Amino acid sequence: MEEKNTDISVSDAARESSGGESSREDKGASFSLKDFLLSLLGGEILAHDFFRRQFKLIILLVFFAIVYVGNRYASQQQLVRIDRLKKQLTDAKYNALTRSSELTEKSRQSKIEDYVSKGKTSLQTSTTPPYLIK
Repeated sequence: MEEKNTDISVSDAARESSGGESSREDKGASFSLKDFLLSLLGGEILAHDFFRRQFKLIILLVFFAIVYVGNRYASQQQLVRIDRLKKQLTDAKYNALTRSSELTEKSRQSKIEDYVSKGKTSLQTSTTPPYLIK
């Protein structure tokens, strides 16, 4: 019977030592925002049983959040680069079209004849039509 009394006295001592906490648990709604912020900023929140049990999960979630943010930043940078390259490609196409039209204009027979007639060269336009050699 003494063991029962010992067990009862131990549980009574536990109730007495946690007397302040049980009143806080009874007043769960009275846990104010100020107390929460003080617990959060003071680091006491990390000592709670929930955080100790879920530490690996929290670290994994933080890692995934960092990877997500990094991936999003990288994809945005790639989109910016793609837009810049598309603009450069359009500019290059327009430049190529311009150069092609300039070359076509300069290589017309009438332009070549005008260039040759203005210059001091002995070149002349042929008066005989070209013929096929068999």
